[in-house]
Amino acid sequence: MGPCSFTMTTKHTPPPESTKTWSGRFSEPVSELVKRYTASVFFDRRMATQDIRGSLAHARMLARQGILSGEDLADIERGMAQIADEIARGEFQWNLDDEDVHLNIEKRLTALVGDAGKRLHTGRSRNDQVATDIRLWLRETIDRILELIMAFQRRLLEVAEAHAATPMPGFTHLQVAQPVTFGHHLLAYYEMTRRDFDRFADCRRRVNCLPLGAAALAGTSYPIARESVAAELGFDELCRNSLDAVSDRDFAIEFCAASALLMTHLSRLSEEIILWMNPRVGFIDLADRFCTGSSIMPQKKNPDVPELVRGKTGRINGHLVALLTLMKGQPLAYNKDNQEDKEPLFDTADTVTDTLRIYADMIGGIQVKPDNMRTALAQGHATATDLADYLVKKGLPFRDAHEAVALAVRAAEGRGLDISRLSPDELRAALACVPGAAERLDEDALSAISIEGSLCARAHPGGTAPDTVRAAITRAREELGAPT
Repeated sequence: MGPCSFTMTTKHTPPPESTKTWSGRFSEPVSELVKRYTASVFFDRRMATQDIRGSLAHARMLARQGILSGEDLADIERGMAQIADEIARGEFQWNLDDEDVHLNIEKRLTALVGDAGKRLHTGRSRNDQVATDIRLWLRETIDRILELIMAFQRRLLEVAEAHAATPMPGFTHLQVAQPVTFGHHLLAYYEMTRRDFDRFADCRRRVNCLPLGAAALAGTSYPIARESVAAELGFDELCRNSLDAVSDRDFAIEFCAASALLMTHLSRLSEEIILWMNPRVGFIDLADRFCTGSSIMPQKKNPDVPELVRGKTGRINGHLVALLTLMKGQPLAYNKDNQEDKEPLFDTADTVTDTLRIYADMIGGIQVKPDNMRTALAQGHATATDLADYLVKKGLPFRDAHEAVALAVRAAEGRGLDISRLSPDELRAALACVPGAAERLDEDALSAISIEGSLCARAHPGGTAPDTVRAAITRAREELGAPT
């Protein structure tokens, strides 16, 4: 016998009965534990609609290219319509043995239309199929999130407009700094979410590339027309490299990064709402439907929703790190590791959409307490900087003005007063320690260091003057395409 000859010394064992599309290669069935461990059908079946859309576009392309007969295409279209109806009615039987959404649908299609169902997978692989499904699903999800961000922003602008002239303390280091308006404060979150909107929109551009046609990793030998599939499914362009097409999950990571930033912004607002609602601050109150009570303390009204937003932000950050870690050690091309991309991605999308829905309602229903905000402004020398600016405008060098006002604040605190409560004579006496400061104080000083004087003085673009805030709201509404 030659060096390449061999003798069969064992009895041939036929492959086990199986519904697996790949079972012919194996001599024993997959264990029940492995089935459960490796199956994804119970979470990826949410992509069923996208899977059917992608399969139909693929089948129509195959028919146009003469790879699939018109009769087979008609059978596939008829079978897929029935499957879509069964899924919509909740009557579709999902089977763990069929691993994922793709094989479940393919098996049902074959049961309905016979060999035409078996021909559907010509020229593609589950690798490019799942990559296409995820992109279709995520594109729709991003579109929904963009609409929800705008809905939140519109409610935010309504509250900001109602309080464009409502004074409140602005803080640095959580200490009273300078007067701002509540409307101006809320507009900071409009700007944050405007950037979030742009990030999601930009992410969508990279999501909207078609992987189908890459097959397992190397493309296919069939004469396919990828451009026609892309056009039917609304993709802007093709994934340009077959290896990258089936293994890329950058778009999912980018989506989670944009989500983490959005949730971080909402978490910051949540933290402020929690602080503002505390009776020691008392700037706002939340509607009861966003709060809960205590099982033991009957007086409690707990801000559960903003607290959970703050908590869920950590969860979204975790999903981002999970996806980065998932991808960091993978060689090209597709690996089973990538099955782990879906649960973090799905949960991120669910959490962001739910948070935006509830936040738009919550922010629109807050009760603002302007009197408490104004009272707080009298407790931290909020207009001290305005007094320093006043002295500078009268000719005193800024560093001298800063020192003089610091001494005046110390004197006011010694009397248990805010600096704005000192009379002109008391202010002159407090400023006298710095040469030239007291002499520059005229009767108009009290107006300059009043709350309204401080606000109105900041009328430049981006400032907190009420008219400037109203102009910013008008501009924001124009950006949203809403009537001003």
